[in-house]
Amino acid sequence: MNSKLAFYIVKRVLLALFTVFLVITITFFAMKAIPGGPFLSEKSPSPAVTAQLEAKYGLDKPIMEQYTTYLSDVVKFDFGPSIKNRGRTVTDLILEGFKTSGMLGLEAAGLAIIVGLVLGSLAAVFHNKWIDKIIMVLSTGSVAMPSFVIATLLLLAFCVWWPIFPPNGSTSAGLVLPVISLSLYPMAYITRLTRSSMLDVLGQDYIRTARAKGVSPAKVIFKHSLKNAVTPVITYVGPMIAYILTGSLVVESIFSVPGIGNYFFSSIINRDYPMVMGTTIFLAALMVIMTLLSDIAYKIFDPRVDLS
Repeated sequence: MNSKLAFYIVKRVLLALFTVFLVITITFFAMKAIPGGPFLSEKSPSPAVTAQLEAKYGLDKPIMEQYTTYLSDVVKFDFGPSIKNRGRTVTDLILEGFKTSGMLGLEAAGLAIIVGLVLGSLAAVFHNKWIDKIIMVLSTGSVAMPSFVIATLLLLAFCVWWPIFPPNGSTSAGLVLPVISLSLYPMAYITRLTRSSMLDVLGQDYIRTARAKGVSPAKVIFKHSLKNAVTPVITYVGPMIAYILTGSLVVESIFSVPGIGNYFFSSIINRDYPMVMGTTIFLAALMVIMTLLSDIAYKIFDPRVDLS
């Protein structure tokens, strides 16, 4: 590793840490600014009980003391106890839900990458042919629709009108529709990205030289063209995975998937402030980390990138 690349990595890591610090700070003070409190409900406790609860969770201390304590705990990945899930910590709930959400997100990301690369390559090879036009129409439609709209349509189509899949995402078969819902948008984006990059690569001199030497079309596409056209996709993969995981919150709610989104929405309804803050910080940090890794991978895969 040369010194220039090492300096770039250190700079990006420091910038990522500063971004996470800002997210923690903004999230903390935004939650404190919300009117009411975590103990308000239809049957609110008496003022004496409320005071005891605030003392138990440290909410009776000055705001800056709460902030410094929370900041030091977050560094140790300790988001405190959940107010509504008695006896459970926020960290335990996040990790428990992330097992399902992570699996769901990785499956959706893998499907999006594989299908997107294949469709994008086909669209570039058959440029301006009927295959290219069909792929572009489908990808444009998929990009235009949010994942929760796609999830609702799939739920109606394959769980109500044609009951092929179970509407509950707690089973393996029930995860099929959530995976498709989350993968369609990034799949369409990768398709368009690959098509554009492939068209540029297919017009290069070394591709024409390879064809003139009699190299098979499949080898030209998958060994020479796709290898160099995949670089922009690498840049998108990191944020895409984070987008899928953060965007899965609504999809998980639609399909009743027992993931992190289930805990997040219930914590909002129940005013479980530590859970809301912990989930927000966790997902934001995940987005920052994936973006950081994709930037570093982009430089490693393409040494021509100027880091200045």
